[in-house]
Amino acid sequence: MADTVITKDTLRFLNELKINNNREWFEQNKSEFKSLETGVKGFYNSLMDKMKEHDEIEKLKMFRIYRDVRFSKDKTPYKSHFAGSFSRAGAKLRGGYYLQIRPGGSFMAAGFWEPNKEDLLRIRKELELDATALRELINKPSFKNTWGELVGDEVKTAPKGFSKDDPNIDLIRKKAFIFVRNFTDKEVLNKDFMVEVNKSFKEIRPYFNLMSEILTTNLNGESLLN
Repeated sequence: MADTVITKDTLRFLNELKINNNREWFEQNKSEFKSLETGVKGFYNSLMDKMKEHDEIEKLKMFRIYRDVRFSKDKTPYKSHFAGSFSRAGAKLRGGYYLQIRPGGSFMAAGFWEPNKEDLLRIRKELELDATALRELINKPSFKNTWGELVGDEVKTAPKGFSKDDPNIDLIRKKAFIFVRNFTDKEVLNKDFMVEVNKSFKEIRPYFNLMSEILTTNLNGESLLN
């Protein structure tokens, strides 16, 4: 059971870490952190097993609690959250999953965060040609009820080489193509939280399928893969 739920102690510890974000406090409480971390990793691994029932997941990456402060104005040494990302397997399967556990700020995300310039141009060219399939997919009631609106940074007017009067400019100006779902602490602590996260990730698959097809073919629909 411990590997299928997020515990109250986990959120309590993260709250305390946020208040006492210094090395002395952390070292004094490191044994509890290690114990809680083991449980959280177990949760993420159990979630990955469920995700493998509806997608090909290559690996799970758990992010370290230690912050890189070299280029940050914020010099607090630790993150006050747990987070992990799930990578899809194979060159044909594009897109990524992310889950963060933070008291008062837990969320899951899926999509294409900061795609490289080649991928971004390919997506934009496809949308310039025809965005009907994408619009129909992301406006489907079951999808929209789960994931809401497409989010991500965007240019102010139009990317170079594209018209600001293009009927699909609202999509073309995006620099990232991601969806985010937020959770309350009560939802995170619910015994069915993993089930809900997995169900939401499953709901994003048609979006990944469409975007993967775009990113692995040219505008003529010919494969770019060897």
